[in-house]
Amino acid sequence: MRLRNLLYITGFILPALLVAACSGGSSTDDDINNAIHSSNTSDYDEGDTGTPVSGNSIALTYYTYYGTKLPDPSYVTHVNYAFAELNVTNDVYQSFTVLGMSDHFMKLVELKKSHPSLKVLLSFHNTAGGGFSSMVKTDSGRKKFAQDCLSFLQTYGIDGIDLDWEFPGMSWSSSITYDVVNDVPNFTLLLKQLRETFGSQYLLSYAGYCMDKQPTTGGYRYIDIAASLPYVDYINIMTYDLSVSGGNFHSALEGATSAAYTCKGAVAAYAKVGAPYSKLLLGIPFYGRKDWGSALTYKTIVNLDKSVYNIDNWSTAQSVPYVTRVSNGEVLWGYDNPRSIAIKGSWAMGLGMRGLFSWECSQDDDNESLTKALYNAVMKK
Repeated sequence: MRLRNLLYITGFILPALLVAACSGGSSTDDDINNAIHSSNTSDYDEGDTGTPVSGNSIALTYYTYYGTKLPDPSYVTHVNYAFAELNVTNDVYQSFTVLGMSDHFMKLVELKKSHPSLKVLLSFHNTAGGGFSSMVKTDSGRKKFAQDCLSFLQTYGIDGIDLDWEFPGMSWSSSITYDVVNDVPNFTLLLKQLRETFGSQYLLSYAGYCMDKQPTTGGYRYIDIAASLPYVDYINIMTYDLSVSGGNFHSALEGATSAAYTCKGAVAAYAKVGAPYSKLLLGIPFYGRKDWGSALTYKTIVNLDKSVYNIDNWSTAQSVPYVTRVSNGEVLWGYDNPRSIAIKGSWAMGLGMRGLFSWECSQDDDNESLTKALYNAVMKK
């Protein structure tokens, strides 16, 4: 998701080449900034603002093939397993591979068996040398992928598929194929095919950018939100790694230099094109970041040397905490803590959003402070 496929090195997080964040593009649509939520959310009723039916709210986390611990089923309702990758030969989709299949994935399957109410989805990300753009361009490729997914869901008794294509019509890496003319409409066709293949029995979601599809030379990039709505159960909006949001606060609720790159700005962009709030999940990072520089897991942040770093400084304007250097007051990382999650959750659930999700569970501290805060915010406990 967005600098989400992360490698741990001495407690620091480094981005893998294949994934990237909601950060790079600047919007060409001035209306996005005009649609930003103020603290009064009553102006943003284009979507369904009704509170989700009791028991239907979602507290979701991602669990990775390299994660250090399983998610806690006491504090999550849904888990997305990251990742599966497409196998493409000569630009033709062949099959897919689940990373960490024999250990990490099977542990999650066993966890679901002992907690049958837990919803488990398999999450796909884009891959070098082909991937989504190649698979979605033909009807036969979309149908084969959908049927492969259905067979996998039936075999392992899990609940759905999550797509993490970052993003149609563009790439963060020169090694990843994309098509600015056809990717965006073809992604919608893939969602349509998956829904037709799954029927209503299985869940379908995707990782969404912080704005709607945007024109680019020769075509479009990102995702056509309105076109996707008939097919998906919900959308995970990646409201983190917002690197243009003022530099230090990559997951600001509001008040950033560029209003489009905030939690409120992202949700407003979805509401503007008719997305019902009841189909939207707000993303919460379990790590801190400053621009595109170094990143730290939350469990690393809370254990920083207090003689060197001040943690839990608070930005009233952005409603998030941040870390500074003791010696000179330099702002190093913006992040989320239980306080900011409670504030974001109150705002999101007050709109009638479906819930919150996190990237990712093993970045939490040993007390599961963020996991519990996210669950409590969604369930209003």
